[in-house]
Amino acid sequence: MRRNTSTPMSDRSSMSRRLFLTATGAVSLGITLTACGGDSGGTSASAKPVGQADIDKAMKTPTELTFWTWVPNIDKEVALFEAKYPAIKVKVVNAGQGTPQYTKLRTALKAGSGAPDMVQIEYQAIPTFTITDSLLDLRPYGASALKERFVDWTWQQVSGSKGEVWAIPQDTGPLGMLYRKDIFDKHGIQVPTTWDEFAAAARRLHKADPDIYLTNLASGQVAAWHGLLWQAGAKPYVLSGKSDITIAVDDAVSRKLGAYWGGLAQEGVISTDPDFTDGWYAGFNKGKYATWITAAWGPAFLSGSAKATTGKWRAAPLPQWDAAKPSSGNWGGSTTAVIRSTKNPVAAAMFAQFLNSDPASAKMFATEQFFFPATKSLLADATFTGDAPAFYGGQKVNQVFADISSTVNSSFQWPPFLDQAATDWTETVGKSLADKTDTVRALGTWQSRLTTYAKSQGFTVETP
Repeated sequence: MRRNTSTPMSDRSSMSRRLFLTATGAVSLGITLTACGGDSGGTSASAKPVGQADIDKAMKTPTELTFWTWVPNIDKEVALFEAKYPAIKVKVVNAGQGTPQYTKLRTALKAGSGAPDMVQIEYQAIPTFTITDSLLDLRPYGASALKERFVDWTWQQVSGSKGEVWAIPQDTGPLGMLYRKDIFDKHGIQVPTTWDEFAAAARRLHKADPDIYLTNLASGQVAAWHGLLWQAGAKPYVLSGKSDITIAVDDAVSRKLGAYWGGLAQEGVISTDPDFTDGWYAGFNKGKYATWITAAWGPAFLSGSAKATTGKWRAAPLPQWDAAKPSSGNWGGSTTAVIRSTKNPVAAAMFAQFLNSDPASAKMFATEQFFFPATKSLLADATFTGDAPAFYGGQKVNQVFADISSTVNSSFQWPPFLDQAATDWTETVGKSLADKTDTVRALGTWQSRLTTYAKSQGFTVETP
């Protein structure tokens, strides 16, 4: 559905579960791989830059590109590119959301045919494809010049250890907190600025009204857990080259989170309901949850899913482990990458860059698909940050999350086997939250299982 750029967030009730999945991305990658040695793949660091004359010639040569993406109505952004480069036609294909698309892509790459020129890929999936030399390094095509246009941490997410540019950021999901102002006011609760204050408020609120929980930490939400690890400064995965990886999902920082959230779950002062279920939606509408720890796509989603609570919600940064050093993590977001086997690398690289850095295209993602921006200019655009939706009592929610975006830690890395990490987390840490058992102990089991898997795939594994 087309939206006018002035459409307030409170009117975005048409945001469907499909659009939610588009914003958050799928965690599981459904991949089995074997580590291999050698260079980091893609275009080598010494690759000669493509000259402007060659770029001009390629963009004037009739060409058809294939783009795999699950973004609804992206034809509108694609049309902007085709208008600027009329010789280039882009065929948009929805090959599946997240995991189904990645599965098809790997099949095509293995077969040596059928792969697209460009592909939508989530931040956490990039290592999965760079380790198999499947992505094109975009530096020779001018991508490095775009670095300053994007929020620093997003550029770090798409960059290789040798300076490669594997993709162009499209949207993000910096973590913040949505809270019920009416419930806080009724019970005299101040917006918590530290996790200690948050825990105290959780105990106080649930004691005062056993039907209300300060928050819900879904026992199956591994993406949110990684976002919280990210905020806390954890480095659960550090990949060196292609075959050496440090796995630290049971280190001091992880155990701090495990003791904290596992303890609150055992006390019964937070809920661990499965999210995105009928019961979970009902919980928001009935006031069961007083906060939602969520990403920047959350405000638009909630306004369409909890209409009975219009005007009662507000946004705030996450509580902090160290209030003197504000920090956040990320949950969700995608990029545009170019497949290394493309027959049209110049046109494909230019498309990936234009789609996400052109001001009109980037703004269209924010106003048509309600994506949260990755570009610094849009995060500073008053027409975006000044939106004051009635659902949030007239608060400038986009501004809150724009400020949060600048605090996201830039050092977080993903493993090349996130699917296994997610599966093992759900069966260990997630299960401990649901069953109210020892979460810290479950972290040790997660570490052991993931280490065993990585070694079976040929990785040399180090632990803290």
